Parts: sequence; structure tokens; C-alpha cells
Amino acid sequence: MDALQGGSQSGLFYSRFFRRRPEKRWKWEAIKDDVELGNSSYPMVLVQIPMYNEKEVYQLSIGAACGLSWPSDRIIIQVLDDSTDPLIKDLVEVEVQRWASQRNKHKCDYVAIFDADFQPEPDFLWRTVPFLLHNPDIALVQARWKFVNADECLMTRMQEMSLDYHFTVEQEVGSAFIAFFGFNGTQLECGESTALDEAGGWKDRTTVEDMGFSCPG
Repeated sequence: MDALQGGSQSGLFYSRFFRRRPEKRWKWEAIKDDVELGNSSYPMVLVQIPMYNEKEVYQLSIGAACGLSWPSDRIIIQVLDDSTDPLIKDLVEVEVQRWASQRNKHKCDYVAIFDADFQPEPDFLWRTVPFLLHNPDIALVQARWKFVNADECLMTRMQEMSLDYHFTVEQEVGSAFIAFFGFNGTQLECGESTALDEAGGWKDRTTVEDMGFSCPG
């Protein structure tokens, strides 16, 4: 681990000091309204929230997903509840019905996945979808994690430090050197839903969908 961290830190220093960046800069432009096409000019987005006995956070997570700023007829939200506790399953079902509304059921262009204990900011899709919309070579966009209870105790602080290192050092070095890295499932924007199909889709035999998608087959 020390050798790996040392290499990552050296790579980060080299990347920042010499301003090394990917040779190809990805295009980003804000999505603009189209008077003629209306909401149909926006990509269809599927938001998935995997859950398993998430009694403490299910309301926050569902509420945050439903609070995403995006045309209501261009987004579908799926709560994938595999809870084994009947009481929790009932609670989740009630919350889903409370937020339920008529959604357009067309095939989705992009998929966003959030772990049950993550709450995206309302503008998450506005910030990430343009990367996928304007760069057909991109299959996914990895977003940064934030933590709502980092200061709760020493353990949560240590966990935050560990994950911050992963995102600010390891992931940044991998991006700067255009090197492969496995994505982290939560706060993920999977571009082109066909990329999921070509990778074999989600495997129901595993609970770590991010690892399964990073290493298909």
C-alpha cells in the first residue's frame, strides 16, 4: 500500500507541477432550451437507487433523487429495494408511492446510480449530462463524493480521509495520465445506456455493481 500511495502522490505532483492533462479536452456546454422541440430535446435519464434494509436513509435518498432538477417527463426514478425486513420494504413502498408521478416510459439515454446513503445536489444532472451529450467517446462520468456525517466520530473522519485520498489522488492521477481506473458506483453517470448493454448489464449475482461493470465478463 505504501508503494502504491507513493506512486500516486508522485504522479499527482507531476500532473499538477507540469500541468499535465489529457491530450483531448472533453467538451462541456450547458444544455439549452429548444423552443420547437421542447422537453424532447433533453436526454432521457434513468436514476437508480439500490437499497437493502436502509431504514435510516431511505427517505432522504428518495427525496433527493426526486428533487433533481430536470424536466419531469425526461427522467425515470427507480428504487431498487432488496430489503429482507418486511417493515422496511413497506416503508420504502409508501415513500415511493408518495413521490410517484406519471413518467415518460421511453428508452433512457443515460443512467445515474446513487447508493442509498447518498443525496445528490439538485443540479447534478445539469453538471454531468453535458459531458456525455457532447462527447460520444465517454462511457461514464465519475463524480466526487461528499459526506454528511464526516465529523460524527473518529471512525467517520478516518473513512472520509481514506476516500478523499482515493478521489483527490488516485482518481486524479489516473485521469491525468489517461489510465484505466474502476469507477465507484455511487454518484455515477453512465453514459449511453448501450454501454451498459455492451458490458453485459448489471449482474444480479453480485452486490458490488460498480466492480461488476468495471470488469465485465
